[in-house]
Amino acid sequence: MNLIIQPEAGLAPVVRAIQQAKRAVDIAIFRLDQAEIEKALGAAVQRGVKVRVLVAHTNRGGEARLRKLEQRLLEAGATVTRTGDDFPRYHYKFMIADDTLHLFGFNFTKVDALKSRSFGVSTRDASAVREARALFEADSSRQPYVPKRTHLVVSPENAREMLTAFVKGAKRQILIYDVNLQDPLFIKLLEAQAAAGVDVRVIGKCKGAKKIDVRPIKSMRLHVRALVRDGVRAFVGSQSLRRIELDRRREVGVLITNAAVTRQIRDTFEADWAEAESSVEKSTSAGRVVEFAARELA
Repeated sequence: MNLIIQPEAGLAPVVRAIQQAKRAVDIAIFRLDQAEIEKALGAAVQRGVKVRVLVAHTNRGGEARLRKLEQRLLEAGATVTRTGDDFPRYHYKFMIADDTLHLFGFNFTKVDALKSRSFGVSTRDASAVREARALFEADSSRQPYVPKRTHLVVSPENAREMLTAFVKGAKRQILIYDVNLQDPLFIKLLEAQAAAGVDVRVIGKCKGAKKIDVRPIKSMRLHVRALVRDGVRAFVGSQSLRRIELDRRREVGVLITNAAVTRQIRDTFEADWAEAESSVEKSTSAGRVVEFAARELA
């Protein structure tokens, strides 16, 4: 398993994976505004790779762009289908290139890949690849998807169950990146873990939490959804811990047991956490200076 860390890596790993494909590329797209991805998919078609693209039926403010994207990909020779409209969003982003699953927490956009903290992972785990392919086939043909027991976390079918078990399993620490953590049941669970002595920390937003240490990331935009448990297991995906993304939208993530990848995510979190603390201290210090000056002038 390999990890992509954004914004440091950019889209080069995605382009490279498409360029290296020899037989087939299946890719699900929610947003795309970077021509290099389109060019790589078109070039893959030209060298005989079977390219299938599943495009979201809608996203916020970008339906016209999605339809134009579909047309361009069709003209490039790809097989293009559109997701159904049974869910409010098909928000996932993943790709299967030959026998490797690439699961992304970021869209193929400039703001996500070059200006935001996010992650992507690639794995050749056969069960995860098979399950992702089954999901792709089901959603492409607008047929029901019935998950099998793998490391793939799919909303709304099994995400709540799998992520609840993941959080409950923490003995010492749970680190969370989440742009909008607000599910009441998860907040209750996390606060119970914190009360039991587990180190629970969130980078992002956590609406309604009273006993959890939460800090915003300051140096860049936050887009990733990720968890690290006890430094040895992790999760990366497209779903925040909030009701709509767990129970009503199509989202996909993966549970990670690879020690090296987990350490990389943990180390990145700790660096971002320390930077957030520094930003808070600077903001507090600046406020005290302004307050002192106001008193002196009074």
